[in-house]
Amino acid sequence: MNSGDKGEVNLAITVSTNVVQSIRAFRVTDLQEEAARLEQHFLYANCAEASTKQQVLAIIAESFHFPRHFGKNFDALSDCLTDLTFKSGQQPGFWVVLEQLPNTPKFDKEARETLLDVFRDAADFWADKKVPFRVFYSFL
Repeated sequence: MNSGDKGEVNLAITVSTNVVQSIRAFRVTDLQEEAARLEQHFLYANCAEASTKQQVLAIIAESFHFPRHFGKNFDALSDCLTDLTFKSGQQPGFWVVLEQLPNTPKFDKEARETLLDVFRDAADFWADKKVPFRVFYSFL
């Protein structure tokens, strides 16, 4: 470690470059600081107020500054995470945090897994482009 590290763990070394995983022991502020240190995008969405798929997608769209025409469906989410972003130019990498995903009848286990699959597919897309894409999530 260099003198500027203050004994801190380098998260970029401890976390795979293209992964979707539970936030576990990571603190959001540490993830945000690591993204800044690496000059990569930090995308954060707190979904605690959502109870449906449309609400979760609306919060993600607003938090990530998706275009107004965003369709609030999983296909549109995939397009925004991959095609639209790729077409906007060279990307340095991404640190994504999805906090407090709901566990409700209108956003059940199947919906949560589909959402995470979209992010897994995006991680694969960016891996093919040699661009780091790390996603951390937590459930309510």
